[in-house]
Amino acid sequence: MEQALEQHLLQATQAMEQQVDAEIEKMSKMDEDDFDALRQKRMDMMKKSAQQKQEWLAQGHGEYTEIANEKEFFDECKKSKKVVCHFFRDSTFRCKIVDKHLYLLAPKHLETRFLKINVEKAPFLVERLRIKVLPTICVAKNGKTTDYIVGFNDLGNKDDFSTEMLEWRLGTADAINYSGDLLHPPLDDEAAASRNKSVLGYGRPIQKKTIRDDGNSSSDDDY
Repeated sequence: MEQALEQHLLQATQAMEQQVDAEIEKMSKMDEDDFDALRQKRMDMMKKSAQQKQEWLAQGHGEYTEIANEKEFFDECKKSKKVVCHFFRDSTFRCKIVDKHLYLLAPKHLETRFLKINVEKAPFLVERLRIKVLPTICVAKNGKTTDYIVGFNDLGNKDDFSTEMLEWRLGTADAINYSGDLLHPPLDDEAAASRNKSVLGYGRPIQKKTIRDDGNSSSDDDY
């Protein structure tokens, strides 16, 4: 068994060495024109990226913007390939929590348009998208709604979820270009400590109450 494992590792190492040798040989055969072509390709990519960034900024990307009505929502979805829209109401406390996180995420993800719309100003849209609970975050790609984040159920079932948690959830919806691990949500300090205690045998993780078990404002706001 040990000999077979050693043989497998040896073969894998040899394969990697062959790939490296092939790349070195390829580069050794390149002349000045080849390097110029590579540099030009890199320059073109940088120019294209800068141009795309300027186009996004001109369209309002990089900001978390409140839109006034349903027409603006449809217009924004036509202009931007990726849209994240928060359906809110001023009197709903948890909508202010969502606001805080989206304000931070908007300048970080220029590839996505971040919006908010007051449900009282968009009755047709609320009915069409079947918005029943506030806050609700709608994800639209290429002009079509593709996902919803309803309340905080997907965000740890608590009000003090992290911006990283919402960022991860938007990543799973392909609403943003997420660079982390989509298979595993980020852990906050409390969750990490609970997990470590469980692994080390110091006790069982504490079960957090869900939003709907919370005392004073016990549920998301039904619209």
